[in-house]
Amino acid sequence: MKIAKEFDWEMGHRLPFHKGKCKNLHGHSYKLIAEVEGEQDENGMVLDYYDLKKIIAPIVEKLDHAFLVYKEDKELADALTKLNSKSVVVDFHSTAENICNYFLSAIKQNGMPANIKRVKIRVCETSDSYAENEITFL
Repeated sequence: MKIAKEFDWEMGHRLPFHKGKCKNLHGHSYKLIAEVEGEQDENGMVLDYYDLKKIIAPIVEKLDHAFLVYKEDKELADALTKLNSKSVVVDFHSTAENICNYFLSAIKQNGMPANIKRVKIRVCETSDSYAENEITFL
């Protein structure tokens, strides 16, 4: 059985390696869809949506209204520090694919209930583009 919950946040970033517009500072209204698959409990629930929110929401809150900054992008990191602006420094370029993996890594580190066998994350960067990946729990 599968259940899913959506989360939204606003975040800025740039891709310094990009040859197009994405090399510039810009932001997106991101949407994340977290889908979990597992066995239903005796009451028929895979996972209470409230419990799923407790797992995902803190990760979203960390990123909401922040700039996601690649650790090697020293100019941007310095500018955001001078502006006293919220930022999250990461060891990857802030592509939708890498943001998707960031969520999966955090979820894996925090753990899931024993009945959950698979978690799929879809990160929508715009209304018509997304990255998706999943992890399986044994």
